[in-house]
Amino acid sequence: MKRTLLCLILGMLVLGTVYAQGKRGTPQEAKELVKKAIAYLKEHGREKAFAAFSDLKGKFVDGDLYIFVYDLNGNCLAHGANPKMIGKNLLELKDADGKAFVKERIEIAKSKGSGWQDYKFTNPVSKEIEKKTAYIERVDDIIGCGAYKK
Repeated sequence: MKRTLLCLILGMLVLGTVYAQGKRGTPQEAKELVKKAIAYLKEHGREKAFAAFSDLKGKFVDGDLYIFVYDLNGNCLAHGANPKMIGKNLLELKDADGKAFVKERIEIAKSKGSGWQDYKFTNPVSKEIEKKTAYIERVDDIIGCGAYKK
């Protein structure tokens, strides 16, 4: 009985630690969130959709997964992790390795319509710069979501 109780307590502590660190999304979940965002955009229009995508506590933010939207000129139109980016032209933004990931995102959207890209970005849960793989899809603008790799 004591052993069972001890195992239960230890299990709860482990789960509590995982919960406190935040949910870590997968690439498949990131792609699914993009598809959900596109459907929402088509149903509700740009203004309502971009506001929903940028709501830090809304349905388009799930642990370290969040939606971002850029136009083809590099302007950030919505961002579920950092509202300070919205309205800024981030075309020249580079990751920790010097990769111009917004330019690359635009190239993928223009040439393929959708795809994956790898870069480094600050994880909103851990607050650390981490490797990230993002799925992007062009629907007039570029809608994306990425999963952090650690």
